[in-house]
Amino acid sequence: MADQDQFKGAAKEVGGSIKEGLGKMTGNERLEAEGKADKMEGQVQKKVGDVKSDLKS
Repeated sequence: MADQDQFKGAAKEVGGSIKEGLGKMTGNERLEAEGKADKMEGQVQKKVGDVKSDLKS
């Protein structure tokens, strides 16, 4: 069973990728950096969900 953190993390990761891409396209370094940070945060949150899911099994 998937943990809620896995879903939230995946969503944040996708949002971060989009933000990063928009930043690259527009030359907005701040937006690109925010996107990278969001993507990393999403990856971490997803891993936390993976661990929680493994512990419940």
